[in-house]
Amino acid sequence: MVKNLIKRLYTFFLYDLWTLDLTSLGRLRVLIDSIRIVTVVMRDVLYGEITLRAMGLVYTTLLSLVPLLAVSFSVLKAFGVHNAAEPFLLSLLEPLGPWSADLAGRIVVFVNNMKVGVLGFVGLGLLIYTVISLIQKVEEAFNAIWRVRSMRSVLQRFSDYLSVVLVGPVLVVSALGLTATLMSTTLMEKLIAIGPVGVIVFSVGKLVPYVLVCAAFAFVYVFVPNTKVRFGPALTGAVAGGVLWETVGWGFGSFIVASTRYGAIYSGFAVLILFMIWLYLSWLILLVGAEVAFYRQNPQYLSLAADKRLPDTRLIEHAALSIMFLIARHFYLDKPPWTSQELAQRLGISPDRIEDIVAALRKSRLIAETAGDPPAYLPARDIGTIALRDVYDAVRGSGSLGGLQAIASIESVED
Repeated sequence: MVKNLIKRLYTFFLYDLWTLDLTSLGRLRVLIDSIRIVTVVMRDVLYGEITLRAMGLVYTTLLSLVPLLAVSFSVLKAFGVHNAAEPFLLSLLEPLGPWSADLAGRIVVFVNNMKVGVLGFVGLGLLIYTVISLIQKVEEAFNAIWRVRSMRSVLQRFSDYLSVVLVGPVLVVSALGLTATLMSTTLMEKLIAIGPVGVIVFSVGKLVPYVLVCAAFAFVYVFVPNTKVRFGPALTGAVAGGVLWETVGWGFGSFIVASTRYGAIYSGFAVLILFMIWLYLSWLILLVGAEVAFYRQNPQYLSLAADKRLPDTRLIEHAALSIMFLIARHFYLDKPPWTSQELAQRLGISPDRIEDIVAALRKSRLIAETAGDPPAYLPARDIGTIALRDVYDAVRGSGSLGGLQAIASIESVED
């Protein structure tokens, strides 16, 4: 009986789950969508690049942690709230159990010993570059998840990243300080003293860390990828990532408290090893939440196995003509230009396939990219001079289209 149950579950997750008609499921559609997302994310964690990127971010974090905190502390000192940074760092390291206070104290000592004022122009530049490189690595990981191939421009990176480093710590510490102040007011103390109301207030207080973590995750998911991320999918990924982060942190802390062997085996290196493990889990959870947001916004990617069919030249040419037609028509009618995401949704083609075709059309100088964020596309020359053969030649001669998978169906192009 158990064997038959396992066989049925295997058949369901491998075949039946992906062939269900969602339009006929009604309210169950949300449940099936959630199961699909969880299944695909688990596949990506087990067999994808997400674990490797999390490992790479651990290495970059170790190199950039002290410079990042040094810059953040300097900003917080300017606002007179630098004393709140150490409790925040302690809360991040709380899953390390008895080692969290010691490690947080050592990091703060390192940061305080770094005198930013005597670094000089070159030293300060290298310090800021180290901090920006960490955020750039994070953007690269998020862009890979969102199938985005272009990074921000150098000027845009500098302005965006620096704004995060300068404004982010102030917002986080302000939110924590405001929460602590509200919980310690006289009115709140009186409410806690009332039986049923006190239980509710206490429960809400327990949920505050989850809310703050989810809000921080949502901000990262919207801001970091070099593409337009809708708030709804970002919030879904943030809730998944935030709850997972708090839950795994609690489990990791309980494991550390219950196990005393690490100190005996690794001696003084135990805290470093556990810190690296927690860093890896934190980055992995952050990337998992980003994947949830991506699949929530792009359900066309929900498939248990990648399609390995060879590209269909006719369908590629059809897609290229459709893209060229839509771009030219909006330009002719003086409508807003199309972005890659909008073209993907309009034609029912995955965004990375659209990027391949758009790159081929740009290479042939049939379309041009705007300077917007995200970039949109306009005809690169008079649309009256663009012939069908020009579009065919663009995609036929593009080496970037060699890896295109077959496009099962393309909707008819309507205005």
